[in-house]
Amino acid sequence: MLGLVDGERVTLGDLSPRLLRSAFARFAAERSPASVARAWSSWNAFFTFLVTEQVVAGNPMSAVDKPRLPAHSPKPLRGEDTPEQLLERVSQVDDRQRDPWPERDVAVLALALCAGLRLSELLALRIGSVLGRPGERRVEVAGKGGRPRTVPIEPELDRVVERYLDSRRVRFGRAEAASLLLVDRRGQPLRRGGLQYLVESCYRRAGIVDRVPRGAQLHALRHTFATRLAEDGANASEIMRLLGHASLTTSQGYIEVTAEQQRAAVRANRTNRALRDL
Repeated sequence: MLGLVDGERVTLGDLSPRLLRSAFARFAAERSPASVARAWSSWNAFFTFLVTEQVVAGNPMSAVDKPRLPAHSPKPLRGEDTPEQLLERVSQVDDRQRDPWPERDVAVLALALCAGLRLSELLALRIGSVLGRPGERRVEVAGKGGRPRTVPIEPELDRVVERYLDSRRVRFGRAEAASLLLVDRRGQPLRRGGLQYLVESCYRRAGIVDRVPRGAQLHALRHTFATRLAEDGANASEIMRLLGHASLTTSQGYIEVTAEQQRAAVRANRTNRALRDL
């Protein structure tokens, strides 16, 4: 016995495609597509198990439509020179802060903007994660889903990280290579909430809050990295490797957005509008 549906008791044998379609239609009317998709996957896995155990003859979920999730939409910072403004303003000491630490704040922003790191990847970085000879420096990343990757870093980003490490040594003394890279103002490892607050405060100090896509926050920096890669000619395969995407389709989305932006720029050309009157 599974429970009640419309006041009546339901058994496994009652769960026909028709009943499940009706139940999911009501469920979808009150919840987001992502929630419905998760519920569909759970029920599909449940019935797959029952079929494997020979409890039921077939999986009725194949007759229930799984909702399509909206396509991945990159959310980079808005404004052509916004990343540069952000880095410049955050690098300056702000006397309004109780304990300003611009070297640390710039390092966080730069690792997201110039290496495309996720929030979880930033938190997992060790001091020894940045390695290699001069001119061949790289950062080893513990990627999403247990997929490690290596991202090459340019001398400019390397210097930003070194300045941060120098300032950290002045504050807290030497640390081992195995120590977590990013720490708070007490020398303790940064946590998720602390890193999110740090990035949000950087946006406020730089006066660019209105240029940050809603709900993106730190991810907007990673999206800016990927979008600029596409604008500068990187292909989907290169973007996929650098960002640690599981699917080439996700990486392709940045190139498609760039193409749309290029088309919009051409469309805005005043000379094109003049042609309409000829």
